[in-house]
Amino acid sequence: MEILAFGVQADETPLLDHAFKGHHEIRCLDVFLNEDTAPIAAGYEVISTSVNAELGPRVLEILAAGGTRMIAQRSTGFNNIDLAVAERLGMTVARVSYYSPYAVAEFAWTLAMAVNRRIVRASTRTRDFDFRLDGLMGRDMHGRTAGVLGTGKIGEAFARIAHGFGMRLLGWDIAENPECMRLGMRYVSKEQLLAESDLVTLHVPLMPETGHLIDAAALKAMKDDAVLVNSSRGGLVDSAALVDELRAGRFTGVGLDVYEAEAGLFFLDKSLQAVEDDTLARLVTFPNVLVTSHQAYYTVEAVGQIVEATVRNVLDYRAGRRSENVLVPRS
Repeated sequence: MEILAFGVQADETPLLDHAFKGHHEIRCLDVFLNEDTAPIAAGYEVISTSVNAELGPRVLEILAAGGTRMIAQRSTGFNNIDLAVAERLGMTVARVSYYSPYAVAEFAWTLAMAVNRRIVRASTRTRDFDFRLDGLMGRDMHGRTAGVLGTGKIGEAFARIAHGFGMRLLGWDIAENPECMRLGMRYVSKEQLLAESDLVTLHVPLMPETGHLIDAAALKAMKDDAVLVNSSRGGLVDSAALVDELRAGRFTGVGLDVYEAEAGLFFLDKSLQAVEDDTLARLVTFPNVLVTSHQAYYTVEAVGQIVEATVRNVLDYRAGRRSENVLVPRS
């Protein structure tokens, strides 16, 4: 059987080829799955998709009409898939429920320290042989408060690094993580966490109840000199409200690896095109904002685990097995 994989990055192709060798053939495409590209999948029983694929009702109907019966998503998040429609169409859907939490946690810290210590501005200056220190003063993280919204595996990994910095830890989640509590984390309300934290980091999934978790009111509740980091899902933050607060001169720094309207932008080269997204265009102009293109997961270890899990999901589908990765089982 040949599998069609959409949205494959150049670094991923050899990993997918190697992982599927001896099992199935795989055809890797760098284009992302959407209504325009869905017809390419005609004749493929199994396809693999990336986190920015568009898997709404219309795309799923096109896939089903073309013979696709299984979707293996190469990510943990699945908010881009209409699971109810997939089930109605008799399609099996699986995701990658786990990969290295250290990849995302370490990158979240990279963003936090980059904006805190003005690394981007300093690097730009030194390329022009401008070695002044004006405007580059940061702050010690030691002794300050880190607020972790979402204390699962990634949040825990972030908290361990914060503990190493000597920070006070506040947490917010529907369930308390004993490992975080052993680090000295105290669970509080979201409002208290935002009001007291010098660094706020997001590690929760995007669901209807977490959409715009950081909205205008939440942003106003934060300290004026706080650092905000989002390496989870773009829809957790109200981007327009964030722009308003940044225009008012608030926040020491903001690090965003995700953006709520990133589909059709991230993972693509748009450098020669006019940017139609006014909010994103404004965000990247602020000197205290660093935007990266959803790369927190992008390490050899994490991508390797994602690829291996994707192969297992396909093999399980072919064998009629069900694992914790299955979102919609085989009918």
